Amino acid sequence: MAALMIQGCGSDVGKSTLVAGLCRLFTNHGLTVRPFKSQNMSNNAAVTADGGEIGRAQALQALACRTPASVHMNPVLLKPQSETGAQLIVRGQMEGSWRAAEYQHRKAQLLDICLESFHKLEAECDLVLVEGAGSPAETNLRRGDIANMGFARAANVPVILTGDIDRGHVIAALVGAHTVLEDADRAMIKGFLINKFRGDPALFAEGRAEITRRTGWPDFGMAPFLPAARRLPAEDAAALDRQLTAKDGRIKIAVPRLSRIANFDDFDPLQHEPSVNLTFIQPGAALPGDANLILLPGSKSTIADLAMLRREGWDIDIAAHIRRGGRVLGLCGGYQMLGRRIADPDGLEGPPGEAEGLGLLDVETILTGAKILTATTGHLAVDHAPFEGYEIHIGRTAGPDTARPFLHTSAGPQGAISANGRIAGCYIHGLFQQGTARAAILNTLGTASTAADHGTIVEAALDEIASLLAQHFNIPGLAGIAGLPKFTLRSLA
Repeated sequence: MAALMIQGCGSDVGKSTLVAGLCRLFTNHGLTVRPFKSQNMSNNAAVTADGGEIGRAQALQALACRTPASVHMNPVLLKPQSETGAQLIVRGQMEGSWRAAEYQHRKAQLLDICLESFHKLEAECDLVLVEGAGSPAETNLRRGDIANMGFARAANVPVILTGDIDRGHVIAALVGAHTVLEDADRAMIKGFLINKFRGDPALFAEGRAEITRRTGWPDFGMAPFLPAARRLPAEDAAALDRQLTAKDGRIKIAVPRLSRIANFDDFDPLQHEPSVNLTFIQPGAALPGDANLILLPGSKSTIADLAMLRREGWDIDIAAHIRRGGRVLGLCGGYQMLGRRIADPDGLEGPPGEAEGLGLLDVETILTGAKILTATTGHLAVDHAPFEGYEIHIGRTAGPDTARPFLHTSAGPQGAISANGRIAGCYIHGLFQQGTARAAILNTLGTASTAADHGTIVEAALDEIASLLAQHFNIPGLAGIAGLPKFTLRSLA
């Protein structure tokens, strides 16, 4: 079976976007394609059709392949809970929390699981496109590696190495990787790609030739900076380090950037609403006094992020916002923070303990029981607007304010609304994806929705990226390396 692995010279060089674009390109040419990433680290996760969770990037790549997401596409997911520890998800199910040093000893045991999942995908498609993690040149992490060369060699998958020219020193990054890799790892690399080029490509022709001269690796092309990538869900919180383009929308929505923020792609659709100015507020800055709505996002470590929110003084800002007549909506972990108390007796998200909530909803949360992972549908209490979304959380929330549910799912009422109607929360992710539900929520803020369903925007972005990669990459050459020597590009007009 055919397979190709895209590795990078570092994190955030665009591997996820390139794999998504190539998935859509080959799918549009009639191939059955599957994405795969053996190990991912992200708090942006998605629920799969087979009842588990995987990294958001692999769910997007599955969408690019026009196939349901599966736990086998990302068999190992690490969800950071602290600077040194993470929740371990294996084939979609939680297997406890591990400190970084402890996990290094566990990784080797997970390689067989990753190989089994890879071969399962391989058996059901024409092509598997594999994404690496970080950089193979981090030689201090090579022992026990399951994300880059450790996997590539075990599965015998050829590698194309990607450099990000937008951050500079791309020649040094690619040539340096060639220099530090051991011979057997270096032999897996069959060529290189350049990503995120701005300007006249002819100006870097000599640089590309220099990379080939120093490494012997064939040049498979250079992608321009892809504006459509901004319309795709972000893989992890690194995307939030880049400021959103400010808009003049008259409705201002503020989202505090929590330290363990999770599933913040919930808010992507709001960025496409002309009347909405969505801002992620960075630590050290106050929540704006003129916001119409404060959105409290999900969190991988709710009690710890609640403490962080208080350290930043955002609880004071939220109280002032409410006194001015503002609204607050909490999603998942943000919903839990709005209540009177959060208890984690078993230490599922950190040290065992409990914390006083913001007290804005008369509810309490206990983090206990199995993690809930489910797609769901229903309607909002507001205008009975229909929605499609998913739940991915530990914890059960109850209290008097749940008698005023924020929405109704197929399983029954969920969430809570305060007596004055201005504070609300629920566990559903994806509320803003569909135009009808988004319009109902924006209507409560006094504005109308004019953007399309977000899925339409993402689909168009994937097709745009695929088209550009077809123009700028040697796609038949990449297909040949993957094991599809007869593949040819054709017009899709």
